[in-house]
Parts: sequence; C-alpha cells; structure tokens
Amino acid sequence: MEFVISHLVKSYGAKQVLKDVDFVFEEGRIYGLLGRNGSGKTTFFNCINSDIDINSGEFYFSGNGGEKIPVMPEDIGYLVSTPTVPEFMTGREFLKFFIEVHEEITPDRTIDEYFDYMMVPEDDRDRLLKDYSHGTKNKMQMLLNIIASPKLMLLDEPLTSLDVIIAEEMKNVIRSQKQGRITIFSTHLLDVAVDLCDEIVLLHNGRLEPIDKSNLGDDDFKEKIIAALRDQDDA
Repeated sequence: MEFVISHLVKSYGAKQVLKDVDFVFEEGRIYGLLGRNGSGKTTFFNCINSDIDINSGEFYFSGNGGEKIPVMPEDIGYLVSTPTVPEFMTGREFLKFFIEVHEEITPDRTIDEYFDYMMVPEDDRDRLLKDYSHGTKNKMQMLLNIIASPKLMLLDEPLTSLDVIIAEEMKNVIRSQKQGRITIFSTHLLDVAVDLCDEIVLLHNGRLEPIDKSNLGDDDFKEKIIAALRDQDDA
C-alpha cells in the first residue's frame, strides 16, 4: 500500500501555503516531516485529514494493483501536540467508552493490557483524566489510535513538551506501530527526525523534498538543511 499525494495546493487568500505537492509515502515506514514552525506542517495534516478544504489536487491510497482507493475518516489517526481529553472521565472509563462507541473496532487486548503496552502506571488508570500529566494525556491519545489501528498515522509534534523518559517511551511505541501502516511524523527538530524516522521529507517553500538520511551525519549536510529551513518563506 502507498499513500499518494498529487498536485496538492492550499492557499489562504493570496498566500499559497502548499504549492503543487507531489509525494508517495510507502507502508511500513516512518516519514519525518521536517520544517520550521509556520512552514505549513499542520496545514498539510489538516488537508489530509479533511479538516480544511484544498484548492486543487488529490490524495489517495494506491493498492498493489495500482488502483486508487479513497481515504476514509476511519483510515486516519491524528495526534496533536496538546491533546484534548474528557477530563470528567477516568482513563479506564475513557478507553471503555471509546471501544463501545466504535463498534467496528475489535480490540485484540484487554484495557489493562493496553495500559501496560503504553506504560500507563496502575495508579493513573482509575484517576480522572484532568489529573493526568501532559505526557500521560499524550499516551492516552496515542492509545486510542493504536486501538483504532488506522492505515495512515499523522503525528503533529507529539513529543513537544514531554519529559525525556516519556518522549523515549513514545518513540519506542511509534517504532513498534509502523508495520502495516504509513506514519508521518512532523517536527521542527532535526535530531528527533534523524533518531526516529526511516525517511526525512523537508517541507520547504510549500513543497515536499526528500532528504537522503544517509548524509545526515555530515555536519556540512546538516548546515545545508538548516540554511534551507532558515531561508524558506513563512507559511
């Protein structure tokens, strides 16, 4: 399976944020979407998630026979840097409610096994979500997407503001979930992209440009990327 973007354009009035974007993302790989703050990464995700309309172009899944498969809402998992959770529920109630509402989902683990997988401490599981730390709320957001098992995972700066331990735990979970799906991880941090991602794509002046990750250990090459990010038009 591939996720294909063809001639995608998005403008806000006279300001063109995405300019004729063409790219093919392959299943089983984590793509680092690298760009400065304001480069259009969130706009790109919102277009794919159909939260905003696009001006022109298309995106779709491509099957093994090359057929175009429409992207449905249930095909997409979307994680944001600041999760919103129902603070009046406990973590256990939230997961139970999510599973019951989505009748199409067939869980392959018990709720406690999901908590164990995400390393949510036992004393947090029956506490109100309003009392969860930022990092544990992020884990809960990730856990919903693991249960839903979407084909395409959009991760919009999900490690922002996490402490180093939770950030490493989240990276390990993201790595463990890449098989059978396409993962696009946006960040403005080059070192995070190099550490976590199989491939790196630069969002530069409204277009996606692949970067040869094998060269990223070279300081001169890093400087070229930083220079490109510094010089790009703000979106």
